[in-house]
Amino acid sequence: MTQPMRVALDSFARRSGARYELEAASSLELVRRVTALQADPDVIVLADPALFTTLLTPKVVTWHALFARNRIVLAFTPRSRGAAGISADNWWAVLERPDVQVGRSDPAVDPSGYRTLLVWQLAARHYGIPDLPARMLRAAPERNVRPREADQVALLEAGELDYIWTYESLARLMGLRFLRLPDEVDLGDPADSAEYATASIRVPGAKMADSITVHGQPILFGVSVPADAPHGRAGRNFVAFLLSPSGRRILRGANVDALDPPALVGRGVPALVREAAMATP
Repeated sequence: MTQPMRVALDSFARRSGARYELEAASSLELVRRVTALQADPDVIVLADPALFTTLLTPKVVTWHALFARNRIVLAFTPRSRGAAGISADNWWAVLERPDVQVGRSDPAVDPSGYRTLLVWQLAARHYGIPDLPARMLRAAPERNVRPREADQVALLEAGELDYIWTYESLARLMGLRFLRLPDEVDLGDPADSAEYATASIRVPGAKMADSITVHGQPILFGVSVPADAPHGRAGRNFVAFLLSPSGRRILRGANVDALDPPALVGRGVPALVREAAMATP
């Protein structure tokens, strides 16, 4: 979300005269900075809004907004080994080739990382290949794991990786080729929520020594303003702008599938945020 957020922030700054600093990190890392290192952001954007509920509510936030959806895809370039013949019916065989290098993000810090592991579980059931998750772990070993999506993309574009597991929005933003998996697998279709929920994994929580169970669910992105944000008014104004019809258009222009309308969760949602989310073009 770094580049789309920067585009939205630039537009907000031009309209409001506000100044901003954008600190990019994986979602679990951001949560740990807020809870363990006492970071004090004015706005928090997370790639997994469940982290608001499980780790930040009610001590840090009391509400959050769901503003975009996504899905996990397998991204590659024209130079990727096996790219000419890869399909939804043979991708695992291509990834297992000894000459193919596969990357993924770190499930201990990045929702994309643990969502990839959930996708493998769902794919194992969908294709009837029980040992598929273990095979995919061997195909994407620890040496190819990176903490952030951007690190993966750089290695893919440099030819050091042939394939990466990532979000569709990022693949589109970076002009990558990508393979879409079946709806029952890719965590992208709310109609398959019950199927997604059959997959689960444990990951580190607010502290690395803790752990939480993450269940499969449709991928959504969330945003909130901490209750004690140093510049809470400016933060609330930005979130209202992000959720407004203008903000949604900006997100879609940055290849983000913005929800229309956004959904609000929790108590104490500011009136201007609620009004912006309900506004129609």
